[in-house]
Amino acid sequence: MDAVVIGAGPAGLMAAEAMTHAGRSVVIVEAKPSAGRKFLMAGKSGLNLTKDEPFERFLAAYGEAEDWLKPMLHAFQPDDVKTWAEGLGQPVFTGSSGRVFPKVMKASPLLRAWLGRIGAEMRLRWRWTGFEESALRFQTPQGQRLVQAEVTVLALGGGSWARLGSDAAWLPWLEDIGVEVAPIVPANMGFRVTWSPHMARWFGAPVKGCLLSAGNREARAEFVVSEHGVEGGGIYALYRELREGAGLVLDLFPDLTVEDLAARLARPRGKASLSNHLRKLLGLEGVRMALVNEVARPVPEGAALAAKLKALDLPLAGPRPLDEAISTGGGVMRAAVSDGLMLRARPGTFVAGEMLDWEAPTGGYLLTGCLATGLWAGKHAGAWRG
Repeated sequence: MDAVVIGAGPAGLMAAEAMTHAGRSVVIVEAKPSAGRKFLMAGKSGLNLTKDEPFERFLAAYGEAEDWLKPMLHAFQPDDVKTWAEGLGQPVFTGSSGRVFPKVMKASPLLRAWLGRIGAEMRLRWRWTGFEESALRFQTPQGQRLVQAEVTVLALGGGSWARLGSDAAWLPWLEDIGVEVAPIVPANMGFRVTWSPHMARWFGAPVKGCLLSAGNREARAEFVVSEHGVEGGGIYALYRELREGAGLVLDLFPDLTVEDLAARLARPRGKASLSNHLRKLLGLEGVRMALVNEVARPVPEGAALAAKLKALDLPLAGPRPLDEAISTGGGVMRAAVSDGLMLRARPGTFVAGEMLDWEAPTGGYLLTGCLATGLWAGKHAGAWRG
């Protein structure tokens, strides 16, 4: 074969399209019965394509991988993502937070149009099982097959949502040929909390109006109390600090000072219960009051309670399992690939998407990173001649 792309997610499809534009004859190989399964799952929540903000701020979201990814993201910026989607017949809009979505708020029309435009041969239910000397080894419905390809792009995803195709089974196969790989770790994930029984009625409830902090980072966003702990946008915004062991602190009244709260709490409550007193004085009720009862019992009063409401420590018991994470960090390290994302240990084999050792928060950064690295790898693979 001339060119093989392994993995039919966003990075792989972008690489395939770039190689077809370069004149390559491309075969896309996918282990699952259909393409883009995780992409379609993302579309169920609206398909956040990218983030409309100044490029330097956008780039900073990639943390320690910022310098590595800069040329790739510069070559395929948020405006380019919007143009790409519109070129596939999917108009987009930008929400108040800067997040960009297709107007239809789903992924399937875009994916159908994209697959049609790429026009490459696709072999489904072909699972890559590693290298065999110069060949690629696959398990197929017809049994094991060995494939020789002049150029290959690996785009098999990270290690989350294995049922959709990303299981990181590729990691030892790359390590076996000398590729430097960082351990796969969860990213954009929930964290476990050992709740007492009284919290059960609040499972699924959003906690709004809080300022969350962990280490030196803050986020003003809602999160959700779940059976197993906490999750949602506010938690995902702080996942790196929390993953590294920083404590999670909630400011339940970010628009009031401790002194403001203390002054209000100093008012006599008469025969009212403390919970009714707090509800009337501060509007503290529902899941927010339940959190206070959960982690601050016995609940103090006066200035001590004011301080607690401004800095409520929520004890975490570690991240939720890897397979539940929205995305993962770790993977093929920068030192293991060329500037064009070709494996130094195996010339002619390129890597893209979440297989690479970068991570980013939710909000459009993940998908843009996958598209940009896929395009970059595909262009360099398309031009490569061994």
